[in-house]
Amino acid sequence: MPSFKEIFPNKRAVLPVVHVETTRQALENTYIAKKAQADGVFLISMTGASYKELLEIHKKVRQEFPDFWIGVNCLDLHVAFVFEHLSQGVSGVWTDNSGISELMEVQDVAKMVKEEREYSRWKGLYFGGVVFKYQRPVKDVALAARIAKNYMDVVTTSGSATGVAAKIEQIKLMKEAIGDHPLAIASGLTPENVRDYEMADAYLVASSLLKPGTEEFDSKRMEDFVANARG
Repeated sequence: MPSFKEIFPNKRAVLPVVHVETTRQALENTYIAKKAQADGVFLISMTGASYKELLEIHKKVRQEFPDFWIGVNCLDLHVAFVFEHLSQGVSGVWTDNSGISELMEVQDVAKMVKEEREYSRWKGLYFGGVVFKYQRPVKDVALAARIAKNYMDVVTTSGSATGVAAKIEQIKLMKEAIGDHPLAIASGLTPENVRDYEMADAYLVASSLLKPGTEEFDSKRMEDFVANARG
């Protein structure tokens, strides 16, 4: 299975998050991201649609963009049960809560997820939420990150809420703890602040790139973000 760096040769991977409403809207937003030379996209349903509906839309987006990296976040499925539903056309899976606990010696949930993934033989990248919004406060973010790297391809963290930037010290501590293992940020990134987070390896971004009051990407904001992320 190719590594993160083999899949994403750019120093920092830009993965815009499409808030899926319809197939047409998902296709249009994916096109905007690809045209701006983003490294891929994640599709996520923010309308209450089921994982089955999201995966069906993913299939149609994959048909239109056969060579583009396209992942999913199935909000209505525990990550341990996602893998059995994935085709090899799904490039990546992202979950907000990977079950990592720095308070536990044995990582029962993360171990179960790892076993289910291996059993499925799915070959994409797993982005697991650690020190993530709307989860319990983590006392030792460095320890949580060190534990997490044994269970996922990309340790994925966020600020305290949607649209809230992660504390730079949090990102530094987590990256120092995991070394060369990839770290992604999944909230609060903008074209204006992305350079402050150059220690991260991947950026999952949505809100700051949307046209006001819509779930449609603004082409200029997308282009600016990609340019600033690449330095």
